This record gives sequence, structure tokens and C-alpha cells, in this order.
Amino acid sequence: MSGFEPGDKVQGFMLKNANEKYEKEISLDDIMGHNGAIIVFECNHCPYVVGSIDRINEISSFASKCNLGFVGINSNDSIKYPDDSFESMRKRASKGMPYPYLHDETQQIAKEWGAVRTPEFYLIDNNRTVVYRGRLDDSPKDPSAATTSELFDAIEALISLKTPKITRTDPIGCSVKWK
Repeated sequence: MSGFEPGDKVQGFMLKNANEKYEKEISLDDIMGHNGAIIVFECNHCPYVVGSIDRINEISSFASKCNLGFVGINSNDSIKYPDDSFESMRKRASKGMPYPYLHDETQQIAKEWGAVRTPEFYLIDNNRTVVYRGRLDDSPKDPSAATTSELFDAIEALISLKTPKITRTDPIGCSVKWK
């Protein structure tokens, strides 16, 4: 299951949204900005996501300033992992999440996109082509130990109309919890 890699054009989606600040269902078209979008596969319980929440929120704000849409998608099995249920997603979103938080209950989108870890980021341009896929940086649990900034660097390249120097990294995080 490789999913979409840099250079591939992505498929859209329409998923139920847990963040009450936004519409009840959100599509890829809804979140696309003038320059493209960032899609992060994430969840509520993974320590790698928890350790990255502030930085994910910062990237979301930076994306907005760069005319990039931003959305989180939770594809984990919520039966085996109740912390990832839709209700738990709503609770997390209500604490100030600045972007839509979508529930991929059937796991279809994670399978189509090839998501394997949480967090895993896809940066797409305004033609829906993946320009970067992978991690935020090299230390998702501890921001003070980060020595790289691959996602941020890829965003800066995209908005400067350049190809990112690094287009693919292996995400660091928990595995997607499959049914």
C-alpha cells in the first residue's frame, strides 16, 4: 500500500468533521487554498502526535498565511482505540484546534492515500499534486531536539514556486490502527 507519492495527483474526499468551528462535512475542495493544501493523518492518543500538537497548530497557521488549506484526518479504528472515537475527536477539537478534524471511519482515505503513521503529512500544490510527503521534522515527541524542518522547508519552496529539496521522508510516529 504505497498510496500517493511526490509527483502523483491525489484523489479528493468528503469526510465528517469533528471541529464544530467548520462545516459538518468537508471535502478536499473545501480546504484547498490558492497555493494548495496540507493534509495530516493524525489521531488523539499517539504520543508522537501529542508531542507535536503545538507545532502542528503552528504549521496550520503558517499554511493559512501562505494561502494553503490545512486539515487533519483521523483514520484509526475507534472500536479498538476509543480515544480516537468521533466524540473524543470533538473534545480535542473543542480545546482550540485551528483547523478541521475529519473522521475517516471506513479507513478508505488512509488506504487510498497510503498513510501508514500518525502524524504523516502530505503537501499538495493547487493542481492537487503531492510535492512533499512525510514527517514534520526529525523529532515529533520533543521539539527542542529537532534538527530538521522538512515540512516547513517544503512549504517555503512551494510558495516560492520551487521544488522542495526533500520531497519524501519516512514519517515518525505510531502506525495507523487498522480494523
